[in-house]
Amino acid sequence: MKTLFLECNMGASGDMLMGALYELLSDSEKDTFLKSMNSLFPKQLMLSAAPSEKCGIWGTKMNVVILGQEGHEAVSEECHHTEEHTHSHLHTSYPQMLEQIDKLPVSPSVKEHAKAVYTLIGNAESTAHHTDISQIHFHEVGTMDALMDVVGCCQLLELLNPEQIIASPIHVGSGSVRCAHGILPVPAPATAEILKDIPIYGGSTEGELCTPTGAALLRHFVSQYTAMPPMSIERTGYGMGSKDFATANCLRAFWGSLSILPVPSPRQLPGSPASGAVKTAQEGETRPDYYTEQFHSLDQILELSCNLDDMTPETISYATKLLRDAGALDVYTTPINMKKDRPGILLTVLCNVSEESRFSRLILTHTATRGIRIQPCYRRTLDAQFRKISTVYGEITIKISTGYGITKCKPEYEDVAAAARQCKVPFQTVYAAAVAAFQKTL
Repeated sequence: MKTLFLECNMGASGDMLMGALYELLSDSEKDTFLKSMNSLFPKQLMLSAAPSEKCGIWGTKMNVVILGQEGHEAVSEECHHTEEHTHSHLHTSYPQMLEQIDKLPVSPSVKEHAKAVYTLIGNAESTAHHTDISQIHFHEVGTMDALMDVVGCCQLLELLNPEQIIASPIHVGSGSVRCAHGILPVPAPATAEILKDIPIYGGSTEGELCTPTGAALLRHFVSQYTAMPPMSIERTGYGMGSKDFATANCLRAFWGSLSILPVPSPRQLPGSPASGAVKTAQEGETRPDYYTEQFHSLDQILELSCNLDDMTPETISYATKLLRDAGALDVYTTPINMKKDRPGILLTVLCNVSEESRFSRLILTHTATRGIRIQPCYRRTLDAQFRKISTVYGEITIKISTGYGITKCKPEYEDVAAAARQCKVPFQTVYAAAVAAFQKTL
């Protein structure tokens, strides 16, 4: 699947994101994009893409010229982007901004995305200033050059049309920033509001690295924030800021393919209603949904593991049960050979990223190990639901797993075992009856 990964090691802003996305286009697409953008406000604004170098890395700096002067998206963002700057200080209200977007000669999709981005900013500003969104005037992000950044990014993403957008945790910078309301801490209150529930970090770089516009664009378009997943890279784009830091001041975009889960054939899907019933394309039939259905976002989990060679089977059993009862996604052991060919056990625990500290403490407390290895993992999962099915042996709960055009069913062990004991029949007899009863409901 076509994936866009955004590396935000130096934060994010509208013009930096636009520059990185612009570099992913072909030469002809770049010309078309610039002509389209420069037709929006032909007598007021001009957008240009200029080569820019930071720490030996070359990328694109997107410049918006207002009446012959270069504009930028916010006074509050000057620490990151510019050392000398002039602005179009338009104090535009939220309703006026939406009305202005609606009048632009762009596609309905671009309009809706742009309005959604400004709604995120407006809601954040209204929360920060304790007022209604209709009363918000965009001092920092209401300028026409910022509007070009937002619309430009929406246009570029429509052209690229990625199936999935992922981003790294966002570096927001540190220190303070000057804005229309005075000196504020970094991240600014509106930016912090937009970035709620998104992984961010401060670091040692002083200045505002993530702007409200950049935060809102990421919030709206990105489905997951994680380390870069395994992917095959086709193109890379660099969107440059203006100020120089010890680290290259750029946002990097990777375009490529993410295909961890192979597309299955019908014969690989036991329990699927379509299994064995779908002809191949060579036979003139339409391929089933799971050949074309988009994948869900990848989930990131952690794998915690340690080697054990000085614990009895009983104590290992106690530890594994304790970890399962604590809510681990999975716990299992594997026989291994250790130093001097001593037999040992590899204990592996899968958990959510946010639970690493708790499960590490449990492993260190209830096993003899002195250290834990931690590895990030990515997984795709089918959605699960449960349904009660009536059989001649009573009601049996069926676990139904669906997704990617796949359907699987599995009777729950406890229900099958209880019915087999009560009816004095083999376990497999009840199991088969439950599967047959479920398939009749399809």
